[in-house]
Amino acid sequence: MEFLVTGGAGFIGSEFVREGVKRGYSIAVIDSLSYAGDTERLKQVEDRIFFHQADITDKELLDGIFSKRKPDAVIHWAAESHVDRSITDATPFLDTNIKGTQILLDMSKKYGVKKFINISTDEVYGDLKDEGQFFEDTPLNPSSPYSVSKASADMLGRAYFRTYGLPVITVRPSNNYGPWQYPEKLIPVIIYKALRDEKIPVYAKGQNVREWLHVSDCADAVFEVLEKGQAGNIYNVGSGEEKKNIAVVKAVLALLKKPEDLIEFVQDRPGHDYRYSLNSHRIMQELGWKNRTHFSEGLEKTVQWYVEHMEWVKSKMGNKH
Repeated sequence: MEFLVTGGAGFIGSEFVREGVKRGYSIAVIDSLSYAGDTERLKQVEDRIFFHQADITDKELLDGIFSKRKPDAVIHWAAESHVDRSITDATPFLDTNIKGTQILLDMSKKYGVKKFINISTDEVYGDLKDEGQFFEDTPLNPSSPYSVSKASADMLGRAYFRTYGLPVITVRPSNNYGPWQYPEKLIPVIIYKALRDEKIPVYAKGQNVREWLHVSDCADAVFEVLEKGQAGNIYNVGSGEEKKNIAVVKAVLALLKKPEDLIEFVQDRPGHDYRYSLNSHRIMQELGWKNRTHFSEGLEKTVQWYVEHMEWVKSKMGNKH
C-alpha cells in the first residue's frame, strides 16, 4: 500500500512516517514546511520516502500530487495546532484546518482513496468538570478558534463518508508529548526555560487537567485504525493518565534538578478548557490497541531527548513569531 501523509514533517506526523517506513510501507509526505514543520525530523528516512513541499490549500498542486502518487490511503495530520496562536489570529486555522481538509477530501474522492484517516483532537469535545469522560458520541462543543476549526474538519470528514461514501475514519487523540515537539507547547517550553534558569509561565494556578499520550503510542494507534478500523467509525485515543499542568511542570523541574521557584503564574488563557478525559474503550476492545508508555517513563525519556537536542530547540526558539 502507498500512503500519503499530510503534515509528515510535523511533530506527530513525522513519528508516524518514521514508524511507517520501519513497517515497510511506501510513504509520500506532503508538508508546507511552515514554522512548525522541519525535514530534520525525517532525516533518518529521507532516502526511503517521497517528499512534496505543498500547502494543502493549493488545490492544483494537490491534484498533481494525487495524480502522480495515486495513494491507497491518506493519513491527514496537517494542521495549525497552537491554541494561543488561534486566539491571536484565527485565519490560518480556518484556512488550513477547514479548507485544506475539504480539498484533501475532494482529491481523495476523485482518485478513489481506499481509506482516509482524519486526525481530529480531544479538544473538539470542549471541557469537563472533575468527573466524567468523553465518548465518541459525546456532542462536540469546541471552545477556541483552534478547536472550532478542528471540529469543522472532523465533521467534514464524517459528512463526506455519509454523503459520498468516502471511507473516512476519524481519530481523536489526547495531548501528545515526546521528542521533536515544536517548543511552543507546554513540556518543551518548561524544559527550554528551566535549562536557562528562566521563569516558566503557568496559566492561572496550573490546575487545568490534560490526558497525556506519548507520540509513539499515538502513531501506533493510528496504524491499528488504518489496518483494522471500519470506515465511518470514530476512535478516541487516550492513555488514561490525567495530570494537572502544575504537576507536569514540577515533574519536569524535578527531572532537571531545577527549583520550583522558577514557576511564574500568569493570567489565564481566554476560554481555557479545564479538563479533558477520553474514554478509549472502543479502540482497545475493537482493535486491540493499548498505550505502552507510562507517563513517568515517557516524560523522563522526553526530557533527556530535549537536553541532548538543545541546539535544535534553540534554532526553533529563534524562529518563533
